[in-house]
Amino acid sequence: MENNFSLLSLFTGDIMTVFVSVVLVIFSVLSWAVIVEKIRLWRMVKRNPIRIKATDNLDLVVDRLLRPFDKNLWFLAMVAYISPFIGLFGTVWGVMDSFASIGVNQSVSIGVIAPGLAVALGTTALGLIAAVPAAIAHQYFAKKADDLYDRLDDNRKEIKSKK
Repeated sequence: MENNFSLLSLFTGDIMTVFVSVVLVIFSVLSWAVIVEKIRLWRMVKRNPIRIKATDNLDLVVDRLLRPFDKNLWFLAMVAYISPFIGLFGTVWGVMDSFASIGVNQSVSIGVIAPGLAVALGTTALGLIAAVPAAIAHQYFAKKADDLYDRLDDNRKEIKSKK
């Protein structure tokens, strides 16, 4: 008996599995691009801290300074939220494929059921691989941005009260 299993075969079963897998891989890659962008931005701020001056337009400066820190956080939240559902869709598709195989082969053997279930678990894993880092990064960077906003807003209020 020959074993034809490969990791790639989990994600290239039929057109729907390929579509789900490609979408999840794209989401994961784009999420990591946003994460790397945020890491670089926060490292730059660590080297050159943001300060507001009394000569700045205090009502606008805090919001404008924070725009880069909030940029694309929505995408991380979206990926964290919908990737498990896309993976779940792939799971359901793989289970349906297993049941279809049972009907076609008129057999309930492991050889008939296993390929569809393997695809189902593969898309589930891809969904989680995309969602978990995005969820962690979103929470982490949103908290850092909120803390920076609070600090800058406190500075703004302090400067305004001295005028």
